[in-house]
Amino acid sequence: MMVNLGCNMDPHQAFLVHRGLKTLGIRIDRAQANAQKIAEFLEKHPKVEWVRYPGLKSYPYYELAKRQMHGSGSMISFELKGGVEAGRILMNNVKVALLAVSLGGVETLVEHPASMTHSKVSHEAKLKAGITDGLVRYSVGIEDVDDLIWDLDQALQKI
Repeated sequence: MMVNLGCNMDPHQAFLVHRGLKTLGIRIDRAQANAQKIAEFLEKHPKVEWVRYPGLKSYPYYELAKRQMHGSGSMISFELKGGVEAGRILMNNVKVALLAVSLGGVETLVEHPASMTHSKVSHEAKLKAGITDGLVRYSVGIEDVDDLIWDLDQALQKI
């Protein structure tokens, strides 16, 4: 049956999806507003080499993103000065953001690929895939933005 029709949700799962869709727009708006403020904070931080976020004027495709997107999303990538060790220190010191290899929830999730998902991949293969030693992926959630900035700042101070 599943081969012919695919997977189907049970009634409770369908209820949860339906209920969640009612607040999806509000949650996306909040996450995007948070992401903009966090990206601006990171861009000015002395321990951060660069930030990639479509809402920043420094983003290489900023003008294109403005024309094509309704908002800049809630995913930020940034490069820490200090490579793998800096990434480990950040991961060990965040208190609000959750460490996760699967990003995109209502809670803020953070990942350092070089020490987490891609730690066993060769350095050359990582670089070929665009994964540098200090790369951090930060999926912004709907928490209070001041708490998120505080969290990043206190963790970055330890690097």
